[in-house]
Parts: sequence; C-alpha cells; structure tokens
Amino acid sequence: MAEELTKEQIIEALKKVRYPGYSRDIVSFGMVGEISVDGSQVALELVLTSEDPQKRQQLEDDVRKTISGLPGVSEVEIKVKSPPSPQATARPAAARPRGEEELWTRAGIPGVRHIIPVGSGKGGVGKSTVAVNLALALAQRGARVGLVDADVHGPNIPGMLGLFEKPKAQNNKILPLTSGPIKVISLGFFLDQKEPIIWRGPLVGGLVQQFFNDVDWGELDYLIVDLPPGTGDAQLTLVQKVALTGAIIVTTPQDVALQDAMKGLAMFQKLEVPVLGVIENMSYFVCPHCGKRTEIFDHGGGERESQARGVAFLGEVPLELGVRVSGDEGKPIVMSDPQSPAAQAFFMIAEQLEKVVQEQEAKQPAPAS
Repeated sequence: MAEELTKEQIIEALKKVRYPGYSRDIVSFGMVGEISVDGSQVALELVLTSEDPQKRQQLEDDVRKTISGLPGVSEVEIKVKSPPSPQATARPAAARPRGEEELWTRAGIPGVRHIIPVGSGKGGVGKSTVAVNLALALAQRGARVGLVDADVHGPNIPGMLGLFEKPKAQNNKILPLTSGPIKVISLGFFLDQKEPIIWRGPLVGGLVQQFFNDVDWGELDYLIVDLPPGTGDAQLTLVQKVALTGAIIVTTPQDVALQDAMKGLAMFQKLEVPVLGVIENMSYFVCPHCGKRTEIFDHGGGERESQARGVAFLGEVPLELGVRVSGDEGKPIVMSDPQSPAAQAFFMIAEQLEKVVQEQEAKQPAPAS
C-alpha cells in the first residue's frame, strides 16, 4: 500500500520551483501559502507579488507540473493570491491632518509610513555614510526618521553615530537607541565590534526580519535601511517580507562601481520594487586650499545611468575630508558641519527624495471609504 502524501513532501518538491529569472525557489521567497491534502487531491495557495501575467502563469504551470509528478497525486488545485497592498491600509499623505497621531500600518510595521532601503552592488562606495547622513538630513527637514543597520557583515553605523550602548527592552519590544533626532537599531549594538561576523543566509534573513517586527519604532515618516552590498539574503528577505516604498541605489562615478550598482538596481526592478533614485557619492573633489575641482573617479556616470533606466537622479555628493573625519568621530557631517558642501548636498538629496516619494504617493489610488 502506497504511503500517504504529506505536506512536507509537497514543500520539498516545491523547493525545486524557481522564481523566473532567479536561482532562488518559491518556498524560500515565501510564495507558498496554505496546503491541504485529501487522498490523491492536493490544493494549495500561491502568494505572488508580480502582476506580470506571464510570470504568474509560468509559476502556476511549474507548480502544477511539479506536484502532479509526485506519486499518488491525481488532481492539483491552485489558488493564486496577491498579498495585501500596503496602500490599502494607509491613507495618502494629503488626507492625513498635520500632527495627527494615528497609528498607520504601512508595509506591515505599525506607525511607519515609508520604508526605504539604501543599497549598492558593491562595497566601498560610501553607502552607510549616505544612509546615515540622508536619515539625519530628512530629520533636519522635520520628518520623523528611523535607521536600520542591516549590513550584518559589517555594521558600521554605531561607530558613525558614536552609539555603543546596548538597547533595552520594554513590553517584549526592543527600544531603538537615539542619535540626535533619529532612532537607530544595529547588530553592532549587540556584538563585540572587534569580532568578525560570519552568518549563514537563514540567520541573516531572520535578523533583518526581527529588526522590523521586534523593534518599537513608534511613529515614523521614514525608516531608512542600510543594506549590505550586493544582492544576497538580506536584500531578498527585505523584499520578501516587507512592502517597500522604494529603494535608493548608491554608486560612485567610475565604470566598475556603476556596473555593480546597476545590478543592484536591476534586482529591485525585477522584484517589482520601485527604484526611487540614484545617488552619486564621491562625485568630485574640491581642493580646500586652491578651490580647484578634480573629478578623481570620473563624473556624471550616475546621472547618465539614471536617465538611461528611467529613474530619478537624486544628486551628487562631493568627496570631502570632513565626511570621513566626522564619521570616524561619530558626528556625521550633516550634524557637525551643516554648511559644508557635502552636508548641503545631503540636504538637497533629502528634499529631492521627499518630492519623489510625494509624487509616488499621489499616483496611488485612495482606499475605498
């Protein structure tokens, strides 16, 4: 007598079904919902974020073929669902009276309006520096801002902000630390900064998810997320678990950095996360003695690539000694020298980002009353 088919066997089989264009399977992406087995009949849910009818049909066909190939299966019923739209549970900004202290539910985090990851295709482009100063610049403009250090392999933000104490807990929630006007959480708060960090993929994903679900963020307009470089587990977990407002890509002008940055941009676009814009860091150097401008790493590549891909160019940040010094001292340039060229660039980028977000909000349909 044949053994009865189990849900575990079905899940193992579905781990062989890849999301179109990726090597990662639909189970690890969290796309498999409820599964029921009744004798030889199998019914399951697919939770798909893509609105592309070809991708949806391909996935449904692949799942049906995979399950039908299991011994003892005579019928497969598939119900395709879409996750709840984050806009369906949040009122547009224009409809929210200024100062109203209601609890928003956007992207699955109560009280948080916009979640914006800052990514890059490679290390060494100053992504963390951009994330820290952008968060502070948004706060200086009057927004309520949080900052997640999700660069689990090299959490540098505690040092950049001069924060070295351990967060406390209250009501089963982690309380983020504060640096000036922003709230901050980082793996670096819990570990010895001198020890190397080696994580397997599932641990990375679990930690990133915990930073969203188990931290008491309160009311925020923006939650900026500093991602590790590349297109690995932290990025995929973020896209899988959280409905993002959109991503920011950081690059430097030289071709090698641009090529890698555009891979990161393509990853977000392929996963149907809006790219809010590109920032070109270390764009040029102005000698503090003679005032001569030198384009050490070339110049303008970020803007050209943005235009070619139809995304906004948020601005360029000059290479400035004060940025490095202030970061090493735990006092980011936006706070320590707000009149400096780099700080002014961050303020302009923050203003441009707010405009892009507002334009995106205006395009979203208002929820039914």
